[in-house]
Amino acid sequence: MKHLFQKQNKWEFLMLSFLILVILFFISINAGYTPIGFRDILRILAGGGEARENLVIFDFRLPRIVIAILVGMGFSLSGCVLQGITRNPLADPGLMGINSGAGIVVVIFMTLSGTLSIGGVLTLPFFSLLGALLTSVILYSISIQKNAGLNSTRLILNGVAIQAGINAMMTIIVLQLDDTQYNFLAVWQAGSIWNSNWKLVVSLLPWIVLGMLYLFLKAKELDLLMVGDELSSGLGVAVNKEKKSLLFAAVALAAASVTVSGSLHFVGLLGPHLARRLVGSRHKILLPFCAITGAILVLLADTIGRTIVSPSEIPAGIVAAILGAPYFIFLLITNNKSKVKER
Repeated sequence: MKHLFQKQNKWEFLMLSFLILVILFFISINAGYTPIGFRDILRILAGGGEARENLVIFDFRLPRIVIAILVGMGFSLSGCVLQGITRNPLADPGLMGINSGAGIVVVIFMTLSGTLSIGGVLTLPFFSLLGALLTSVILYSISIQKNAGLNSTRLILNGVAIQAGINAMMTIIVLQLDDTQYNFLAVWQAGSIWNSNWKLVVSLLPWIVLGMLYLFLKAKELDLLMVGDELSSGLGVAVNKEKKSLLFAAVALAAASVTVSGSLHFVGLLGPHLARRLVGSRHKILLPFCAITGAILVLLADTIGRTIVSPSEIPAGIVAAILGAPYFIFLLITNNKSKVKER
């Protein structure tokens, strides 16, 4: 199958994945307590909807769908970059503790502020980024070795440990809250497209768009970093400088996504892996395919979560974990087998 996809026109395959995303977009708009037919959706989107229909589509479902798509793109692109610069197939912003570092700052911010004004919505990603950057600095400093440089396996293990520690701290904070705050943050921690509205779309959109554009411009550098530090340096790449800037972009994408969705586990792992298996490792095609794959995963998880037990909801993070955990175990097994063969 891998050989077959390599023989096909990868850009046509990219367009096919975009078509799947568009189809899922309309399925997600239709899904819910009040189903709306395809023709009615087109009529409402064209401006011919009644007041109740406009409320359901434009105020409730559409912002949630847009946020799910943006969040999926952010996490998947972040995971793609982390896997590229560490050359570790298990690298993921969730597993490395970056999501948790951003999340604890969001929890503290929400606990102190209580409600979000438009100013709070716009500044929240900056606070989230500070938490994620602090976590990344700690993770990098304890994972690097003087003689051997950055140990990617050690990076993952330290990230899991940091994530567990931060989650424990977050649980302690949550237990001190009143019932309303506790219920909200419990759902948010599980990974939910919470409080979806256009203000959150406005706060998230610039981060995802700018981060995506920057990574597309750095596609060539990402390709060169995949071959190793020494060879990349010999080809004229400023390895340390490029790694730091790309790591900052990956952290920023993950941190901004965490602010509106909580920590959606395994999206940053599963999205890049599926994309790489289908279109290869050239980042010129891999990055846009990663973005679309991540968007499909999160939108699918959110749609399943809000329809499978309707009118109740299952947080998208739980659905994503159910989809991603078996794949993560598979990767661990195959990664260990490959290391045994190398020895």
